[in-house]
Amino acid sequence: MTGADDRGSASVVAVAVGAVWFGLVAVGVHVGEAVVARHRVAAAADLGALAAAGQLAGGVAHACARAEWVVERMGGRLTACQVDGWEVSVRVSGEGTVFGAPSARARAGPAEP
Repeated sequence: MTGADDRGSASVVAVAVGAVWFGLVAVGVHVGEAVVARHRVAAAADLGALAAAGQLAGGVAHACARAEWVVERMGGRLTACQVDGWEVSVRVSGEGTVFGAPSARARAGPAEP
């Protein structure tokens, strides 16, 4: 038989367990958001570098402008665009999450023999 002072203790434990589960779900959502943001920024960097490399015949300024156009359409921000011969390197950053702003780098150019 339980004592009178034990009444309601199961409710307190249930509320505590619910709060812990809620906290874990909230952290999981933020981690998932950060992972998705990182993947989007990496994809924007890859496609921006490819777009720039494909437009190098029009000049460096034209190639970097094309990279910026592609990156912006994908929701990123081009922070650097460098051309070395026929190779393009870009750096892209994205919107900040709870864990900070994601960034990525990518290079594109002709394949080596």
